[in-house]
Amino acid sequence: MKRSENRILTTHVGSIPRPPQIRELAERASESPQNRRRYEDFLRDAVADVVRMQAKVGIDIVTDGEFGKSSWANYILERITGFEHRPNELHPVYWLGRDRDRFPEVMAAEFPWMSKGVPTEACIGPIGYRDPSAINRDIANLKAALSSVDVQEAFLPVVAPASTAYDGVNEYYPTEKEYVYAIADALREEYRRIYDSGLLVQVDDAVLANMYDHFVEQSPEKYRQWAGLRIEALNHALERIPEDRVRYHVCFGSWHVPHLADAPLAEILGFILSVRAGAYSIEAANPRHEHEWRVWETTKLPEGKILIPGVVTHHTMTVEHPRLVADRILRFARLVGRENVIASTDCGFAQAQFIQRAAPSVMWAKFEALVEGARIASAELWGQGKSA
Repeated sequence: MKRSENRILTTHVGSIPRPPQIRELAERASESPQNRRRYEDFLRDAVADVVRMQAKVGIDIVTDGEFGKSSWANYILERITGFEHRPNELHPVYWLGRDRDRFPEVMAAEFPWMSKGVPTEACIGPIGYRDPSAINRDIANLKAALSSVDVQEAFLPVVAPASTAYDGVNEYYPTEKEYVYAIADALREEYRRIYDSGLLVQVDDAVLANMYDHFVEQSPEKYRQWAGLRIEALNHALERIPEDRVRYHVCFGSWHVPHLADAPLAEILGFILSVRAGAYSIEAANPRHEHEWRVWETTKLPEGKILIPGVVTHHTMTVEHPRLVADRILRFARLVGRENVIASTDCGFAQAQFIQRAAPSVMWAKFEALVEGARIASAELWGQGKSA
């Protein structure tokens, strides 16, 4: 994994708003072999375009925009066995915590489709990895796109055990541990294929933080048990993958709500740092969490690790000034070491295939601010004479 040895490198979390044509082509892909080829051809070209755009704006560590997925997390249910979708059996929305009751009018506006709950994903049989064709395609598309750009590295995001089937129920495995470890064993197939391809593995785990408020309302120990099991399972899935090929991303949800129920970073940081990863990607620019840079005054970043703080956010349409971005970078660099910081975004800009958190033009402007802010910070950290 590249480090910021001569300047602050830049990256982002992964998800980028998809071209509108992908929706129609994806929905019709199963109708005929011709439609499937049309979709696959468009997807390959779209990935090549978005990689070129990231390189052009100056992003150093790029990805495919998650264009080949239906969502950041539930895409995996299309790739594994054992789950049954039950649209008429509604599951409580635990991952919004007590904000559901504090701000009912906000939640109704943001999530009108889940006022009474969300469809259940029930585990009714053995969990296994169904077919590697989708992950193989995503790897091939990204690697082909990289051949025509000059960037430092590339990564593919994949979901964590804690964030898999987060609206699900286990009706098959005798114990929760067997259920969670079965998920981890299936996910390992994707982790390994990405690693074997030479790309970085980014594990996405928003639900680790999102479930905090629900469990802590019962007792802190309940949350520690729930999260601890899932971190153990994640580390199990990451066995034999070198830590310096893994990025672990934790956020507090991309939805535009008050976020009063968010987990304090200090309460979950121990779990985050126990993951077998070389870099930790953490939200740090939104107004609910920006102050939490202070945790690094008392918590030491483990030796050899990299911190990937969000220094621009998807939570507002306001494009950050590059000077503000630079100041955020400088805070982290002075606390954990300049070579241990890679500047990033808070979260993805498209939570699901057709749910975007910012207009593409706004996102690209934020990427430009990210790159310019990193240039300013680099000049101050390495001296005015250094190239940024």
